[in-house]
Amino acid sequence: MPVTIVHPGNESVPKAAKPPARLASLRGKKIGLLDISKPGGSLFLDRLEEILRTKYGVVEILRTRKPTFSKNAPPQIIEQLRGMDAVVEGLAD
Repeated sequence: MPVTIVHPGNESVPKAAKPPARLASLRGKKIGLLDISKPGGSLFLDRLEEILRTKYGVVEILRTRKPTFSKNAPPQIIEQLRGMDAVVEGLAD
């Protein structure tokens, strides 16, 4: 009886996605700030929001927060961020 050996790993090679084009300017843009729920993340995003508004002329900032840092953002949070020109994910600890 022949023996078949099966490799348990995924042998497909992932293809790197092309990064999105950089924004020429932040002036007049809508920026999403995603807090991943780690301690200190909100402090970083508070300061970043202030800088984006005063120094870079960002017109709209949407703040949202993941329920937990250990899981992916739920679909409703991703949907909230979909209309933004850019999104910053705030990590901390």
